[in-house]
Amino acid sequence: MDSPFMETIAKGVGKAGIRVARFEFPYMRRRREIGHAGAPNPGPVLMEFWRDTIEKLGGGERLVIGGKSLGGRIASMIADESRVRGLVCLGYPFHPPGNPGQTRTRHLEKLRTPALILQGTRDAFGKPEEVGKYKLSRTIRIEWLEDGDHSFKPGARSGRTESDNLNAAIACISEFIDSL
Repeated sequence: MDSPFMETIAKGVGKAGIRVARFEFPYMRRRREIGHAGAPNPGPVLMEFWRDTIEKLGGGERLVIGGKSLGGRIASMIADESRVRGLVCLGYPFHPPGNPGQTRTRHLEKLRTPALILQGTRDAFGKPEEVGKYKLSRTIRIEWLEDGDHSFKPGARSGRTESDNLNAAIACISEFIDSL
């Protein structure tokens, strides 16, 4: 929740006048406390943690939820049932790296919640030519960040900077939320 990536996104969206609340899943807190990586909690635990967080923030009707990678994926899995106003996913893990046939998109086919997915064009978890073949709900808008990886960082020779892509992401998020 306080990685440089998330700090930049949260502060940028906040400067646009949008209130941002952040949290970390239990496995991420554990990583911080013990100092090394551990496996993520099982999906049902992560979904319940999201539900509890939504409840603590007053319910879904006024909330736009989302997250980075797994956090966004889990948010997308509970968005409809939580009746949130919108969904923002930053670097959605459409498939494991190197395995575009093993998709994580079945629930996205029927998603009713308005959604914005921001994805780097070099993201190993889903590139434009792969994602373009997936059946996704019409409520999902995908914005591609030029030459960005899973954290939107462009290649050194692209002519773009990480700030360019992060600022573009912040502008897209702010516009999307304002449109809801």
